[in-house]
Order: sequence, then C-alpha cells, then structure tokens
Amino acid sequence: MKASSARYLVGQGVKSIWRNRMMSFASFCIILVSLLMVGVSVLVTINLNKIISGIEDQSEASVVIKDDIGEEKQQELREQIEALPNVASVSFYSKDEAWEDMKADMTEEQQDLFRYADDNPLPDTFRVTVNDISLMSDTSMQIETFDNVDSVKSPTQFADVLVSIQNILMIIMTAVILALIVVCLIIISNTTRSSVFARRKEINIMKYVGATNSFIRIPFFIEGMLVGIAAAAVALFLTKFAYEGVYNVFRNDIDLWSILGVSSLYSFDQMSVEVTACYLAAGAIIGAVGSSISAGKHLRV
Repeated sequence: MKASSARYLVGQGVKSIWRNRMMSFASFCIILVSLLMVGVSVLVTINLNKIISGIEDQSEASVVIKDDIGEEKQQELREQIEALPNVASVSFYSKDEAWEDMKADMTEEQQDLFRYADDNPLPDTFRVTVNDISLMSDTSMQIETFDNVDSVKSPTQFADVLVSIQNILMIIMTAVILALIVVCLIIISNTTRSSVFARRKEINIMKYVGATNSFIRIPFFIEGMLVGIAAAAVALFLTKFAYEGVYNVFRNDIDLWSILGVSSLYSFDQMSVEVTACYLAAGAIIGAVGSSISAGKHLRV
C-alpha cells in the first residue's frame, strides 16, 4: 500500500469518529464499562490469591525434638526435614527462646509461680514452613517417621479449610470473569454493529465505485482501534484511582489487616506495566476487530 493511501485511510478513520460521534461515544462507553468490569474482577482475583498465599506463608508446623539428642543429631534431623520436597524452610527454636517468650506473655503473678522452677519444661523445636499448604498433612506424617522426632504439631485442619476456600473462590471468580467477558463481547458486538449499520449507505457507495473490501474495512478498523484505546486509557485511569484508594484504606490500618495477609497486597505500581499493556491491547483489539467484522456484513451489495 502506498504511503498516500495509508494516510488517506488513517485520516478517514479519524474523521469517522467525529462524523459518527454519537455511535463512537456509545462504543467508547461500552468498551470502557466492559474493561472496568473485567479488569477489576481480575485484580480482585489476583489479590485474593495473594492474600491466601500470605496466610499460607504464616502457617507452619512445629517439630518437637527429643530431649538431649545432641547438636550432631539435631543437625542430621534438620537436614532430613529440609530434604523433603514440600519443605520451604526450617528454623531452630530453642527451649530457652520458648521459655523467655512464654514468660513475656505472663502476668507478674504467673511469673512468680515459675520463679523457683529448676528446669525448663519446654522442648527444643524446629519450625517448618511448606511450599504447598494442601500437602501439609502428608509432610507432617513424613516428618513423624524420622528418628529423634517426639511429635509434630501442624494446623492441618486449618490448611484443609484454607485450600477449600481458595478453590471455591477461584471457581466463583473464574465463572464471574468468564460471564463478564461473554456479556461484554455481546454488548460490544451489538453496539459496533449498530454503528456500522448507520453507515451502510456509505459502504455501499464505496463498494459500487470499485473500492476493495480491505480498503473499506481499514477506516473502520482504525476508527474502532482509536475508540478502544481511548476507552482503555480512561478505564486505566479510573481503575488506578479506585484501586489506590482501596489499597490505602488497607495500608492505613496495617496492624489489623496484616493478620489476614492484606499487608501482602500488590500495589498498583507493582502491576502498572502489565495492567496498562493489557488494558490498551484489549481496548484496541476489541474496538478494531469488532468494527472490522461488523463492517464485513455490509460489504456484499
């Protein structure tokens, strides 16, 4: 295609936006709302997974070590635990540390009861975090089979509940996102079709004077792409504004929400490049392809 022809087609696409500004505005609004609904749903899903992962990271098993086994056997036991495929980290928690932490949580009266205790009754332990919380029960059973392990205490019931909640949320959010995408595509298709139908005479005239199908489609393609990009830019701004507002609400009361893992929410800056690229690409593709396909219906004269 010659440069002059390309400039002409691009110019026609830009002019068509103004000439058909009401239908272009309708397409703009539909794409804007569609991108907002799908985009917000995806961001919510991503952060729900992040929250659940944060809670998983705080879940750990406590491996009680048998008394007086010596440092060499303790190290051997630690290496055995670390060698398990689902183990993420192992840290030693001595009986002295546990004793001091327990006393710190006591009242003065309770501390007086233990003031004259000769021996520390607490055991040495290993604190074990896992990669996959759904396998915590299996991992705990494996650790219990090792020599010099007295017992293993792990939140297996909590882990099972957490995994069930995560699976249910993923199913619900996936269904919601897919439903929104289908509804958005139907609405956008109908709106674009209406826009092209309003210019069917223009298409017919161009066809009668010898214009090729590609020559007719390109201005619609460019028009739809520009409208989609504009809608995506506004949707991106609104999403950023709303997301940062909600994010700051959680961050301002971090001590309360950190219990639920909200401290690990993604900030918008962490996702800005990916979100911007997805919004602009989705807007351009939806607008361009929708207009181009709808225009094809009126190319047969």
